[in-house]
Amino acid sequence: MTSNQSNLKDILGGGLMLVIGLGTCWQAAQYELGSLQQMGPGFFPMSLGVILAVTGLLILISGLRTAPEMPRMKWQPQWRGWLCICTSLVAFVVIGNFFGLLPATFSTVLIAAFGDRKNSLAAAIILAACMTLVCLIVFWWLLQVQFPLFKWG
Repeated sequence: MTSNQSNLKDILGGGLMLVIGLGTCWQAAQYELGSLQQMGPGFFPMSLGVILAVTGLLILISGLRTAPEMPRMKWQPQWRGWLCICTSLVAFVVIGNFFGLLPATFSTVLIAAFGDRKNSLAAAIILAACMTLVCLIVFWWLLQVQFPLFKWG
């Protein structure tokens, strides 16, 4: 891959992250933000939107600074990645509804990991197990999200 191609990816990826972050901020502004002591329902999405927008802007700027010209390349969609990621989102909703947070998180990460052709089954399982542990610590223990860890039906 030439440096021009990676720069185009930085420009497009950073721009997409910037747009999604700004959209998230706009939508979060519809809710009450609150304060640091009394966070409202829009506080967390607004924080994530700002972080995503700033990160996207930095990636976009770095892509623009090092890109002398835009290459002409034929873009081919990565259908496997799209399919795995979209399927993982649906799997989280369905599995989370019937079996709980931990099985939903494990299956979501496992399915999404297969979007990358380089991942092996062992690597995908290890990644899913680690992310499930992170989910347990962050969402259930620290944030105390009211989502059962396990349930049946």
